[in-house]
Amino acid sequence: MSEGLIGIDEVQKALNRSRASVYRYTNTDPRNLNPPFNPRKLNPEYRTDQKDPLMFHPNEVARFARDVLRIKEVTVEVLNSPSTATQELLGAILEELRTIRSRLDHLDHLDGRTAVDLSARRDQLDHGARPAA
Repeated sequence: MSEGLIGIDEVQKALNRSRASVYRYTNTDPRNLNPPFNPRKLNPEYRTDQKDPLMFHPNEVARFARDVLRIKEVTVEVLNSPSTATQELLGAILEELRTIRSRLDHLDHLDGRTAVDLSARRDQLDHGARPAA
């Protein structure tokens, strides 16, 4: 499931319509997995398999409600999805970067300096560590 997309249940709540109505509004075709955009229908996001659930972008739901159903006030609420493996990995990477930063700051304080200047250190190492060609 992609971030920020909503399912049939959320669309049903946002439009205050029955589940059957939402399915009738939806731009689907049993012969075509991803039919072309239809401005008079509620267009789901791209699917790779017929068994994939119908997912909708909140802006598409709002457009449909405003332009087709003529609903004046539309509120589409997108809730945060449960943590995914990618989000957990990114969180672990962020924590590791924070640990590295903390250690660099600690080393910097041991050296008697007040700010970390990695580019100056890199220049010192580059000029002193490379043999002449």
